[in-house]
Amino acid sequence: MTAVEEEPPRALLAGASRRWVRLLPWAVAFVLSVALLPTTIQVLTADYRLNGGLASALAVAQAAPLLLAVVRPLQAWYVIFAADVAGALALLTVDFKEQLLWPFPPMEIVGYVGLCLALGLREPRRTLLLVWLATAGANVALGFFAPNGTSAMNVLLTILSGVVLVLGGALRERYEVQRRLAEQETISEAERDRRTLLEERARIARELHDVVAHHMSVITVQADTAAYRLERLPPDVQEEFTSIAATSRESLGEMRRLLGVLRNEEANGELAPQPGLTRIGQLVEATARAGVPVEFTPCDADVPEAVGLSAYRIVQEALANVVRHAPGAPTQVSVSASQPVSDPAPESGSEDSARLTVLVVNGPSPQPPTAPLEEGGTGHGLVGMRERVRLVGGTLDAGPLPDGGFRVAAQLPLTEKDFT
Repeated sequence: MTAVEEEPPRALLAGASRRWVRLLPWAVAFVLSVALLPTTIQVLTADYRLNGGLASALAVAQAAPLLLAVVRPLQAWYVIFAADVAGALALLTVDFKEQLLWPFPPMEIVGYVGLCLALGLREPRRTLLLVWLATAGANVALGFFAPNGTSAMNVLLTILSGVVLVLGGALRERYEVQRRLAEQETISEAERDRRTLLEERARIARELHDVVAHHMSVITVQADTAAYRLERLPPDVQEEFTSIAATSRESLGEMRRLLGVLRNEEANGELAPQPGLTRIGQLVEATARAGVPVEFTPCDADVPEAVGLSAYRIVQEALANVVRHAPGAPTQVSVSASQPVSDPAPESGSEDSARLTVLVVNGPSPQPPTAPLEEGGTGHGLVGMRERVRLVGGTLDAGPLPDGGFRVAAQLPLTEKDFT
């Protein structure tokens, strides 16, 4: 059985974003230790007439653990609390002036209050309550042995320690609440991005269902009618066509069931024909009627249905972003197809694949936008564009322009081998 290594404790305020805040506990502890150590020795020997060796030992036990309190405040409290009580008992063995404070001289109170603040910033409520009860109990018990009558300093230390413990605990709990809120916001943002991506993928899958279903329907019809369209087919060939038709119908049924899984109560219009390049002109006209001047360069190339659908949706999302974030901005939309160009070097045998280029560029809005233009993939539209481009194996370049506009450029392959 292997032992689990405990994670070393972190210093107080180690999670702060600013460096000076992280160093502040160490600086305070160092100043208190350096200041209180000689002061305690001087006061105990000169004013309280305590033996020098005993005074030095008490001073070290009361001041040095303050450095440990930055990392382990509860362990430091055990040492300092015991040293303070021992010092109070040691003072009972000497004859000091009546006006001097007992059971805890002022320098011990300063160190103990600083220790209580460290405890409040690290320990839970139950521990803080036990620390305060121990402090109050020690003060009450030592009060019965007051050499020069009852001193108010035991009551003062009880009050000060309680106030500082409550203050430190409140600061710690406030920091914990803020940290958890920040973590929850980060998790919520990641979940929103993931949900947006899944919604876009489901939407794309529902749209592509019509494209694939059309091709499968054509295969089914051709296989079913082969015996009537082609004369003198051998029986084995007719049986093969019958098997192809049955398999196609079964595949269509499986696709419909898959679509039922992807469908939700908000998904409408799956039965409508999916748009392609020929419908982009209607998008441009609708955007122009919304007050956005658009120049459109169409393309009449014959492209695969999946590519045409992706191009249409990319233009649709890009124009929607223009209307939403840059109303009235002059916009250019162009769709062009490039033919494959063979490499002039015959030994290379390579050629550039045919590509469909979709370009939507808008200038700055004539009126200040109410929201920033989408950047970094945080927008729902850009998520959909990237998924559609990834689906067909293309590339997408989207980002702001120096003049305040925005550019969306997509390269979609037209050859079948580029889809793999």
